[in-house]
Amino acid sequence: MPLSQNFINHTRIPENNDWVIFILLGCIFLYLFMMNVVEREANLKDFLLQKYYDSSNNLPSWVITSCVIILTLSVLISQYVPTVPKFVADLRILGYQLNKFGFCLMAVILFYLVRTSLGFLFFQSIGDGKKWTVFYFTAAKFYFVLSFLLIILCVMHYYFPVDRNEMFLYYLFFFSFVFIFKVFFYLFHKNKILPAKWYYKFLYICTLQIAPLLLLWKLLFF
Repeated sequence: MPLSQNFINHTRIPENNDWVIFILLGCIFLYLFMMNVVEREANLKDFLLQKYYDSSNNLPSWVITSCVIILTLSVLISQYVPTVPKFVADLRILGYQLNKFGFCLMAVILFYLVRTSLGFLFFQSIGDGKKWTVFYFTAAKFYFVLSFLLIILCVMHYYFPVDRNEMFLYYLFFFSFVFIFKVFFYLFHKNKILPAKWYYKFLYICTLQIAPLLLLWKLLFF
């Protein structure tokens, strides 16, 4: 009897991750719709290498890519959020209480909405509004590639026997590298998506790249 009780006490309940695969399948469906309908049956090479003046439907493609990034990022980091703040837990949406994934999803959506709005106002305020469309056209290519990496990480994280505590450090290194690479990608891209003057570039990187990330980190993990 003691051995039986000990076995029962240490039995591990399998984790149900069906919600993850449904979200990832939804993301893949969004990309299939984008490539076949929005981009008019373009292949990956044509989509990634197309030039701005030869492209069409840039705004819908950017919106779809942003949605996939938001979903996959929220899926990946939700397991590391220590707790849902009380003011969020007290909210009821259609009678449901937000869990960690819901909290992450709302935080990341808010993060992207605020940063996008401020980015648009930034380009308009410096008299470089025409460059905004080139900016999100180019950024969509970067985030498109990143989203596939996030999908792979989500599958590995939830469906392979990995040490999640140890993986957290690797995720930090990965996202740090992605952030640094993105800054250089924006600075030296041939489309010249950032303002020409160096102090505007410095202002954009500090206020619209670094500061929002620090605020998102504080909101999720403190």
